[in-house]
Amino acid sequence: MSKYNDRKSSAERGYGHKWQRARADFLTKNPLCADHQRLGRIVPATIVDHIVPHKGDLKLFWDRKNWQPLCKQCHDTHKQRQESGSAAVGCDTNGVPLSVNHHWSAGGG
Repeated sequence: MSKYNDRKSSAERGYGHKWQRARADFLTKNPLCADHQRLGRIVPATIVDHIVPHKGDLKLFWDRKNWQPLCKQCHDTHKQRQESGSAAVGCDTNGVPLSVNHHWSAGGG
């Protein structure tokens, strides 16, 4: 760890050479952003996201059923917002709010 940063390095968190090879293989087989695909859009994926945050659990970390391809924009915006506990922003293709707490959602607000 850096004396200026208490967070472990990417390699120390499991994102070393083995991960880079697995990531490249996964993105070759799953080249499109899953979030954009659900909306009928074709956007290249550049990040392998853990659907359920692994929080250091190596079994969950390496479980490919827990991986999804995302573009950087999706990963860095609404995925990070979800993980931080903030409300989802926007709506699906039917106009239904993504946040279950939105006042238009059944039982929300």
